[in-house]
Amino acid sequence: MFELIAPVAELLARFMIDIAAMGVLIFGLYYRRYRDRELATTASMFNIFAFAVLTILSSVEFSVAAGFGLFAILALFSLRSEQIEKIEIAYFFGAIAVAVICSVVGTSLLMVFMITTFVILAAWVLDHPRMLKSAHGAKLTLDAIDPDILSDSAKTRQMLSDRLGVDVMTFQIVELNYVNDMARINVYYRN
Repeated sequence: MFELIAPVAELLARFMIDIAAMGVLIFGLYYRRYRDRELATTASMFNIFAFAVLTILSSVEFSVAAGFGLFAILALFSLRSEQIEKIEIAYFFGAIAVAVICSVVGTSLLMVFMITTFVILAAWVLDHPRMLKSAHGAKLTLDAIDPDILSDSAKTRQMLSDRLGVDVMTFQIVELNYVNDMARINVYYRN
């Protein structure tokens, strides 16, 4: 009887560590800072699904070819989905990493707990608002494309600084739509 209870108890303990770590990472850190309900839900569901799949895969013999096939399937998601921001990718990968850490059999529960705690603490410190408090970012959509937007970056930076009333450190042109005369720009600035 103990032979049946011990693996189930360990699986439940791993799942509870996974859920707690993912909850703190996604809902305690990411959602509280960015209020993106869609990504929070997606990352948490992906965590649970990855945990389930990886738990099964770690308990059976799994070939390298099957592993590459699994990554090929995951790569299709990036080809078929809309572009997400870098910070969203980091939290999404964090949710997957927590699932992998918690589901792989062969590591002690203490090690699983310590590594997931380290992941959460690292995310908290590195994405803390005070860490890079002097720099801010904003996404803009301009309703007219300046003729010098590509040829004179200094002029464009100054125009953005004047228009926004802040010191624009740098900017990134995401899209130029000459049909609708619109420009999408990511701006990084100081107050």
